[in-house]
Amino acid sequence: MSNDRESRLILVFLLFAVLLSYPVLGIFDQPRLCMGLPLQYFYLFFIWLALIVVVALVVRKRKI
Repeated sequence: MSNDRESRLILVFLLFAVLLSYPVLGIFDQPRLCMGLPLQYFYLFFIWLALIVVVALVVRKRKI
């Protein structure tokens, strides 16, 4: 069970490393506002929140 959790965490790391790499960040580097924030800041905060939620779901203990 721990091995499954570790492999999921590695997958989450790789996914978010790609989402936070320069080519993807460059897509959102535009002079537009989304909810009063520049688009790139909004993207970074959204990805940060998604990372926290996904990691919490992976590491939580499940009762069977």
